Amino acid sequence: MPGWRARPQQLAMAEAVAEAIADHGVLLAEAGTGTGKTLAYLVPALLSGGKVVISTGTKALQDQLFHRDLPAARRALKSPVKVALLKGRANYVCHHHLQRNLADGRFAHRDDAAWLQKIARFAETTASGDRAEAEGIPEDATAWHYAVSSRDTCLGSDCAHFKECFVMAARKAALEAEVVVVNHHLFFADLWLKDEGVAELLPACNTVILDEAHQLAETAAQFFGETLSTAQLLDLANDTKRLAAVKAGDFPALRRVAEDLAKVVRDARLAFPQNPLKATASDLVRFNAWPDALQQLSKMLDDLVTLLETQAERDADLKNCFERAQAVQATLAQWQRTDDADTPRVRWLETTLSALLLHSTPLSVGAQFGAKLAERAQAWILTSATLAVGGDFSHLQSRLGIETAHTLCVDSPFDYPRQGVLYVPQTLPAPNTPEFTEAVVNAALPVLEISRGRAFILFTSLRALEKARGLLLDAFRFRGWDYPLLVQGEAPKNQLLARFQRAGNAVLLGSQSFWEGVDMPGDVLSVVIIDKLPFQPPDDPVVAARIALAEKNGGKPFMDYQLPHAAISLKQGAGRLIRSETDRGVLMICDTRLADKPYGRLLLNALPAMTRTRKLDVVARFFAAEPALLDE
Repeated sequence: MPGWRARPQQLAMAEAVAEAIADHGVLLAEAGTGTGKTLAYLVPALLSGGKVVISTGTKALQDQLFHRDLPAARRALKSPVKVALLKGRANYVCHHHLQRNLADGRFAHRDDAAWLQKIARFAETTASGDRAEAEGIPEDATAWHYAVSSRDTCLGSDCAHFKECFVMAARKAALEAEVVVVNHHLFFADLWLKDEGVAELLPACNTVILDEAHQLAETAAQFFGETLSTAQLLDLANDTKRLAAVKAGDFPALRRVAEDLAKVVRDARLAFPQNPLKATASDLVRFNAWPDALQQLSKMLDDLVTLLETQAERDADLKNCFERAQAVQATLAQWQRTDDADTPRVRWLETTLSALLLHSTPLSVGAQFGAKLAERAQAWILTSATLAVGGDFSHLQSRLGIETAHTLCVDSPFDYPRQGVLYVPQTLPAPNTPEFTEAVVNAALPVLEISRGRAFILFTSLRALEKARGLLLDAFRFRGWDYPLLVQGEAPKNQLLARFQRAGNAVLLGSQSFWEGVDMPGDVLSVVIIDKLPFQPPDDPVVAARIALAEKNGGKPFMDYQLPHAAISLKQGAGRLIRSETDRGVLMICDTRLADKPYGRLLLNALPAMTRTRKLDVVARFFAAEPALLDE
């Protein structure tokens, strides 16, 4: 394989994976950046002769694995195994919804009709129906909403297009393949909902490989919990109203109730302030309008279910609306019930600028996930660059309910002391002070001047990111710098990264989505600046409830939960910097707690073993490649 080189770390991991597959065991494998962990699990998996399901953290990584890494490994091994890619149904064109909405012709945005015509032409020529393959049509175009189905809106075998369905074709290919690539959202949605095609794969599967496994606990919590959004309810109301006019014109009561539901749903959002908030169910007593809004919402849903039941047999779409209405009615009723002591959950509400979401989130997923691992004799491989804290996997094991497992830590092959510098400035204020973000920008400017841009600046909050953006724009203008300033949210992530790569001297501001899954080797990225240690916000309803539960059970939530979580997140952010044996760069962390607090030692030990300094002139000598740096 071009560019491949022998690495003892990669071989050690491959041997451990092969052993776990042979023994039907559970392996937790942390592989430092540059190990080549993808090949380390692909080679033994392809040679094993059994059925393998591989799950990755995101759809982008899923596509990369299927279209790049897996073909390269198969070519190198001359492996004849059949492979398949399986995504959630919202990634595939739905003939029924596409044709129905083209005929209907009513869209939220002016350009939706033109995009939908292009999607229709794509649907006529594509073999897969995968929207990621639709050239020239943005993946985030709102028109896709009219061309795909969801778990709620799929008609299943009642659909007139069932035989030519792209989703069914993808599932059939997955069942026939020996290696199937999915993503974590699909994997957990299916474990819990048995609705996306993965559940059919698992019984015949010999090996499950979960890459980017540090994300598993949070992803599992989403799917082992429940969420009801006003967007769901408005979709239901609008679909019912449209169908009532077309399919049940002789029953005007249905249309009226659908219109009333839409109004009540919008009023429910108006029961809260305009600014986004998160609050537990018990905190909602301070919002006087909420109890009435919730009561009205429940009543309107009950009325809609009653009327839809009388019309459900007239048409498959009306039947689907009835089943959706029953499902959201049950979810709303469940959300209003008190917690079950056996499976502690936190019931909480979240608002965005235009929507309201009701969440019920389990405080632990260990029991459910651990039970899945124990169900049948399969090999389970969980791997990531960041799973352990100082070689200790207990944080991950407790969160995922994995009582016994083989563990392996293989270090990165990179020469971090020579390739990188960890710089923690000395005189910054405490992170919780109002002047902190301005101080971070002022400390970053001389580093950006030395590096000539070529930097990521990663923030733990969007508020800090927005404040820094204004300060940096002013500073760049004042100094006459021409470094392009790219900001998360201005364009899709992949477009921002492409622009960063092309520019060669850009500065990119990002928050959570840029902390991981970004690979930018070479000189184009030479500095990663992190504003704060990534502790989860203690006022987040789920975090606060987990802390309270740990305290109630006699644990130490800071040491057992908050600190390990921060260490793994910090490692992820730091991992953006050095991506190859020839990369060089500076990691700047602007939170002096890293150097001043006793727990800072644990966080430092979690980071790559770069040369450490608190002096700006060491950073300057590093970029000047002066040998004196090595004597620091």
